[in-house]
Amino acid sequence: MYGGDEVSAIVIDLGSHTCKAGYAGEDAPKAVFPSVVGCTDEMDVDDTTSTEKNSGSAGESKSNAKTLDSDKGKGKRKLYVGSQALGFRRDNMEVLSPIKDGVVVDWDMVDSIWDHAFRECLLIDPQEHPMLLAEPSSNSQHQRERTAEIMFEKYKVPALFLAKNAVLTSFASGRATSLVVDSGGGSTTVAPVHDGYVLQKAVVSSPVGGEFLTDCLLKSLESKGIKIMPRYSFKRKEIRPGEFQTVELDFPNTTESYKLYSQRVIASDIKECVCRAPDTPYDESAYSNIPMTPYELPDGQTIEIGADRFKIPDVLFNPSLVQTIPGMESFTETARSVQGLPHMVIESINKCDVDIRRELFSSILLAGGTASMQQLKERLEKDLLEESPQAARVKVLASGNATERRFSVWIGGSILASLGSFQQMWFSKSEYEEHGASYIQRKCP
Repeated sequence: MYGGDEVSAIVIDLGSHTCKAGYAGEDAPKAVFPSVVGCTDEMDVDDTTSTEKNSGSAGESKSNAKTLDSDKGKGKRKLYVGSQALGFRRDNMEVLSPIKDGVVVDWDMVDSIWDHAFRECLLIDPQEHPMLLAEPSSNSQHQRERTAEIMFEKYKVPALFLAKNAVLTSFASGRATSLVVDSGGGSTTVAPVHDGYVLQKAVVSSPVGGEFLTDCLLKSLESKGIKIMPRYSFKRKEIRPGEFQTVELDFPNTTESYKLYSQRVIASDIKECVCRAPDTPYDESAYSNIPMTPYELPDGQTIEIGADRFKIPDVLFNPSLVQTIPGMESFTETARSVQGLPHMVIESINKCDVDIRRELFSSILLAGGTASMQQLKERLEKDLLEESPQAARVKVLASGNATERRFSVWIGGSILASLGSFQQMWFSKSEYEEHGASYIQRKCP
């Protein structure tokens, strides 16, 4: 049994878009960084380092790069984790995600992300702190056991607890029963929580998340002739006081994945600044004369965004809209089988026991970065009122604070791990040594 009152637990929420890490009991995570990893083959690294020596920000970039060699059938690799390490362009550096459809596909990368969180961001020794890790509602037994193995064997943590994302969001809002609509970077998941447990049979998910919307916006802007130049591909030169000229720089060895990552960072900011969910389903004719909103790109050019401000967010409610966006044709097949947000909510509630449906309708919680979009709460509530049974009292709840909405999973973990009684629930190192990794299924149901 772990019984250290004086040492606060560490809470980590590794999402498909960002990793959030910090101390239990605090109201926001200390570290938030991308959960993608830059990766170069060891052969290329020698060339890269020689170019770094000639560049100004080499020292800064090296200090932020978390290097990790792994020989697990992937050859020698060097991994770069964190916003600053990824912001520095390197020849032949691929940007890869260790998570696909909510499942970890590359444990070496996940390991390097955890390592970066502990040693570079929080500056702690993991052996001294119990860990609470957030996990997707659909996490498999194999994934949980692998997590326990790495935490106890490599990081030698004194205790570990795995908690479901939806349960933590529910706790963050002070509820034991609710319907959690978590719209993150890689997907949107609707999960009913009853008395602190996820009802697995009623979890509904869709691949339409923040990154999907960002790609839609990127393709839509490209089709209108707007070229988004990544920050590394130009420099601005002052020709007269207050007047700048953009000079394009050519880096032939930049990978396609790094270029796309850099463009997505900018497109994601455009989406967060100008997009908002339309009050009614998007209709081309109704929004054709909408006033334009200006946005200044990093290279200095100002673009005007009109109907796309409403059309892109509406993909969450009506995925078939993807068919009308040039360049997104490859997703039209997926879009046909994917349901809109209101239908996902109703399907999930209908899969639950009749006795709790009324309670779920009246406590629908919005969580995740994509759920922070303006007017999303109002639109979802309006659509649900039209679609739901007459007797249901529909109430969509979302924190007025965008930070709380974005980090609700982490905040729930922070509350849970700071409770005194919670220490009786940890999966301790001694239990791991006695029973093995499979025992986590009993300790963290």
